[in-house]
Amino acid sequence: MPLQQGSARTRQRTVLLVGIAVLLAALVLAVVLASLLTHGRHEVSPQMLKWKDRGTTKNLQEVILGRCYNYITAHYPELGDKDCLKIWESLKDAFIYKNPCNITAEDYQPLLELASHPIPCNKSLFWSKTGDLVHRYTKSNQNFLTLEDTLLGYMADKVSWCGDPSAPGINYESCPKRSECESNPGSVFWKMASKMFAEAACGVVQVMLNGSIEAGAFRSSSIFGSIEVFNLNPDKVSEVHIWLMQDIGGPQSESCSGHSIQRLISILEERNFKILCEDNYRPVQLLQCVHNPDHTDCRLCTNST
Repeated sequence: MPLQQGSARTRQRTVLLVGIAVLLAALVLAVVLASLLTHGRHEVSPQMLKWKDRGTTKNLQEVILGRCYNYITAHYPELGDKDCLKIWESLKDAFIYKNPCNITAEDYQPLLELASHPIPCNKSLFWSKTGDLVHRYTKSNQNFLTLEDTLLGYMADKVSWCGDPSAPGINYESCPKRSECESNPGSVFWKMASKMFAEAACGVVQVMLNGSIEAGAFRSSSIFGSIEVFNLNPDKVSEVHIWLMQDIGGPQSESCSGHSIQRLISILEERNFKILCEDNYRPVQLLQCVHNPDHTDCRLCTNST
């Protein structure tokens, strides 16, 4: 009888030990699987914290949602069917927990589809190196729209964002500059948005360039020179009007007959566009003169003797 009891206890201990071993093996397997599944998502990468550009805008969600609601309620109520919450979620999904140097056009495609809207013909205004002036002009003249006056550009203007593979998935300390990596969240976003803005243009389109830049008003490396020019549709756009603006009292580095402008005109002519170039387009120059009313460039007429 004691022998049978001893054997029973031995079997119980064996079963218990086997059970514990199976449980430990299952736990180890679970940990390994979890590590594999989250690898790259929560991977700590110290480099991500040391980029050269500013980090993600504080309260980014509130900023994007606030601008979205303001745009479709105060400015363009006809876009009231836009879902601002979905737009924010699609923007967040494009970069959160991702390496900020591996962003693709596909990451932003859902956002562009949600936020896009028609651009009325004859209202598209492109620009390069004239950001402050062109936006002062569109604020005073509702007949023209820059990319930053569309829903997509309005939400993102002067805002920054980037992700980080490690938690919390958003880098608020720094983001990469274009010189650090081409496929960063900001560069990819603005390229995609600019391409969509150019594709939507129709009728007469305008471009405001800076004639006071020594390197030339038209630069092939700019967003306008590398993306927007080549995505204008000759079947939809009838003419391209170039407004070459020089700083009041500043250097007059280039006119419509200048080298870089002639290069732009050649590109546009090869794509079968009609072109008109005007030095110091008067309505914009008058806006410049608000800050320089006494300058000789701002006199409407001169007294004859």
